[in-house]
Amino acid sequence: MRIALILIFSLLGCSGSIDEPVSYFNVETPRPFGYLNGDEIPQRIIIETRSGITLQTGSLPAKGQINRWLNLNRVTVKQSGQRYQIDLLYQVFYAPLEVKALTLPGFTVQLSQGEKTVGKSIPAWTFTLSPLRELVVRQTEQGEYMRPDSPPSLLANDRAGYGLAAGLSVAAPIAAYLGYLYACFPGLSRRTVFKRALRKLAGLSKADMAQALTLIHQALNSLNGQPLFADRLSDFYQRNPQYRQINSQLAWFFNYSNRYFFSDGMIAVTQDLQQLKDLCERCRKIERGSR
Repeated sequence: MRIALILIFSLLGCSGSIDEPVSYFNVETPRPFGYLNGDEIPQRIIIETRSGITLQTGSLPAKGQINRWLNLNRVTVKQSGQRYQIDLLYQVFYAPLEVKALTLPGFTVQLSQGEKTVGKSIPAWTFTLSPLRELVVRQTEQGEYMRPDSPPSLLANDRAGYGLAAGLSVAAPIAAYLGYLYACFPGLSRRTVFKRALRKLAGLSKADMAQALTLIHQALNSLNGQPLFADRLSDFYQRNPQYRQINSQLAWFFNYSNRYFFSDGMIAVTQDLQQLKDLCERCRKIERGSR
């Protein structure tokens, strides 16, 4: 009988309250000093509740002006299960004449379980605000004495200059060589077109007549900037008048090439190959400007 009465009184004592609604609570604040007029101050509140207990977001402070020198710019609540993360962003508008201690006001959040409600107090937080300028402002003959921030010391850049010079000295010849390979200097390549062709012709025989003719065609096409045919020699001479002096040899070359590639039974002889070499030699002399 006595045990039963003890149990009844225990249940009656617990029926009107929530037993330990918060399992974890923490208020995270930044440094409490060194703030100036207009600075923003973040505050984070972490609350973990027991199962079945929820946070009443309506009990949080409303965004906007709190007092004459303090605004609440942002209120954010993130929930993960029974964990609530409340992020508040305050902004101070106070210009003290000397270092002054101010306080972010505390408030109470409401937690509920069914019809039961219990409050959790968020403590006030004190910080110091520094003046923007000294209390007694010195003046000169020109007026107020302004003191800008000291500029940062400059880093030595000698090594950077040396590195740039070394890099350019290596990159310049490489770029010039690549430009030469990709024909970015047309004037230079035109001066060596027949030089390269003549060097390759020197190792060919009459059995390589097709290759020899192709070499001359490629050299003329490169000089002309487009494929050159016999019926376009007049246009070629207008752009390259110095080659008009070997018109008869060029005409023979195109006629011979046409017969060799498109006629049956054409047999190359040593004399034909020698005429090709003579033509390339004359083109090389014109290319060098000696004729």
